[in-house]
Amino acid sequence: MIEVKDLHKTFGAVKAVDGVSFAARDGQITGLLGPNGAGKTTTLRMLYTLMAPERGQVLVDGVDAAADPLAVRRRLGVLPDARGLYKRLTARENIDYFGRLQGLPEDELRARREALVAALEMADIADRRAEGFSQGQRVKTAIARALVHDPRNVILDEPTNGLDVMATRALRQFMLHLKAEGRCVLFSSHIMQEVGALCDRIVVIARGRVVADDTPDALRAQTGQANLEDAFVRLIGSEEGLAA
Repeated sequence: MIEVKDLHKTFGAVKAVDGVSFAARDGQITGLLGPNGAGKTTTLRMLYTLMAPERGQVLVDGVDAAADPLAVRRRLGVLPDARGLYKRLTARENIDYFGRLQGLPEDELRARREALVAALEMADIADRRAEGFSQGQRVKTAIARALVHDPRNVILDEPTNGLDVMATRALRQFMLHLKAEGRCVLFSSHIMQEVGALCDRIVVIARGRVVADDTPDALRAQTGQANLEDAFVRLIGSEEGLAA
């Protein structure tokens, strides 16, 4: 479980994150939505300890990220907005490198790596260098790398960005598989169809603040809109109007 309590972060005069609070629960997929510049990427970076908040608290399975960032990283599997593969390494070598950084014994590392290669249907690219990978192949390798240490909490930042239809379908099914295993899955996306199909709960951020936190059906009912995209526009439009 990931808990976020009153996070604040500024860059000069800009309040990028201004009191964000929400919870992403085990056995659920939680969507983090917001227009560009809303503060969601900054929020995610504070969650996985790449950036420190000026105020507020991040708890992962009850562990305070400020007090013990290493323990939090061990509990998280992160697919960041920048995939960052080592291009001269094969897919398996990329996965192994991160498994060793996590301190996995070699037997456990091999078992975890091969399970992920099978689950993500990577057998055809496992021994190829990452340099020539397609976007979908890069994302699969980055996800396997992020999950090799078997974390209970998974953060995915725009995981289907740039993927073709088949790769997107496969990744959505994999996210549902993670949920079925009882993991906490938090992901950001701009694709409302994807959010509506996958998410148990949606957190909407605008101007650095949470403007909605509820189920997809509840957000549609709250805004009086039949589809999620119109509900999202209404929610962020209301925030823009209040801030004007």
